[in-house]
Amino acid sequence: MKQSLDETGLACDDGHMTSDSLHLIKLAVGIDDIGHLAAVQESRIAESLAVGPVSRLFHVTRNVPRRSAELLDGGSIYWVIKGRIRVRQRLLDIEVDVDGEGRRFCRLMLDPERVETRPWPHRAIQGWRYLPAGSAPPDLALPSGDGRLPPEMAAELRDLGLL
Repeated sequence: MKQSLDETGLACDDGHMTSDSLHLIKLAVGIDDIGHLAAVQESRIAESLAVGPVSRLFHVTRNVPRRSAELLDGGSIYWVIKGRIRVRQRLLDIEVDVDGEGRRFCRLMLDPERVETRPWPHRAIQGWRYLPAGSAPPDLALPSGDGRLPPEMAAELRDLGLL
């Protein structure tokens, strides 16, 4: 199968990324769109600055990934919003801790930069799942005023078989 390079320099075949990195996929529960995710995360960054000198953006999960080294070697968390993977954030670190009741949990430390992806249908899941290298949707190119359709409309038309 022939591969080509996308705008980020990663090889693609059939629209899938083929970077060597392992990723996570997570449902963004209660989030309406990418703007809503951004607002929630900006609020959390502001809260972290209120208690310390360094801004920290993280997502807390009970299950600690066993493949942390692979995830931290260029991996991202891909957010499912309203039934579609819509955006990703690079994983910076994974901090393991214990709560007041002695239960382990971890903080997935996230890059505050959100990178929109091609809208990719995905069913609802509990918790997070590994997203193997080569199975992640490609990043969207930056808008260039070239008359492209908005991502939501393009996804809808793709679902209808019109694109």
